[in-house]
Amino acid sequence: MKELMHYLKHAVEQEASDLFLIVGSPACQKCDGRVAPIDDERLSAEDTKNLITEIYRKAERSMDEYLTTGDDDFSFAVPGLARFRVNTYRQRGSMSAVIRVVSFQIPDWKTYHIAEEVMDLADVDGGMVIVTGRANSGKSTTQACIIDRINHTRECHIITLEDPIEYLHRNGKSLVSQREIAIDTRDYGSALRACMRQAPDVILLGEMRDAETISAAITAAETGHTIITTLHTGSAVHTIDRIIDSFPSQQQGQIRVQLASVLHTVVAQQLIPDVNGNLIPAYEIMHMNSAIRTLIRDNKNHQIDNVIASSGAEGMVSMDQYILRLYREGTITEETALEYAVNEEQMKRSMRKSGERQ
Repeated sequence: MKELMHYLKHAVEQEASDLFLIVGSPACQKCDGRVAPIDDERLSAEDTKNLITEIYRKAERSMDEYLTTGDDDFSFAVPGLARFRVNTYRQRGSMSAVIRVVSFQIPDWKTYHIAEEVMDLADVDGGMVIVTGRANSGKSTTQACIIDRINHTRECHIITLEDPIEYLHRNGKSLVSQREIAIDTRDYGSALRACMRQAPDVILLGEMRDAETISAAITAAETGHTIITTLHTGSAVHTIDRIIDSFPSQQQGQIRVQLASVLHTVVAQQLIPDVNGNLIPAYEIMHMNSAIRTLIRDNKNHQIDNVIASSGAEGMVSMDQYILRLYREGTITEETALEYAVNEEQMKRSMRKSGERQ
């Protein structure tokens, strides 16, 4: 019989990011972006049913929603081991699960190579900070590290709204209230509206999923709160486009004006391999200035990339500029820099200039 604890312990010991329980395949884990089997024994439908039933038992959660809808998201903890974020789903009529491993300890930002200029966002007082990137790009880890720095450097009330809660924050200099969607509150929109009566200084919003949530987040930022949130987009410009396009055309003009006034910073990140094969983050950082505000209001988002690339003195950096920096430092190889560059030909030219200077 397959034992859930065996797989969970193995994933934690191997510092895996995810554990996969899928019928017809051995239990697998992902380490440094690579999926590999834990053993040679393929899981049967009965195996995954037993394993997933055990997960729900440990989480003290009913399986009703999962059995009704075929999908469920939740988290649970194993004392002395780790926290786990779970997505259960049906595929080809069988039960399957992907389990994200979350350490009890808040990640050390230096160990994860999070940039100092990203950590400095902990000092933002009012406005919206958006950490964006595709799935599994490290957004949650970046958010957790920023919240942890706020918690230990500022005296304020932090409210996190998450689905599900990943990292547990213990009170430091700040008070931290962590609310889980569907358990502590109905949905993001309701939780955000309730936040306004809970005297928050900083609100971490797990994800802006729809126009209602985006509108509530913008309103909260307009009233002076700091909103730290995420979107599944690949760049600052795509983030702005996604927000505006979430609304009907007749509302988009007003949203542009509001977004231009409340947006503080967009950080877009992706994970790329360093020379040792470990995944490290690369960033695009856009801070709001008068030029970018005007471009957003005037619906000229396509010009924002040029402002980012030419505003290094204001702390901005494009993704390719950051990747080039990593290459020049010897952190990544030339092949990696070219593979992950937004503009491969421009990256080649920049590399040649760098070589000539050396």
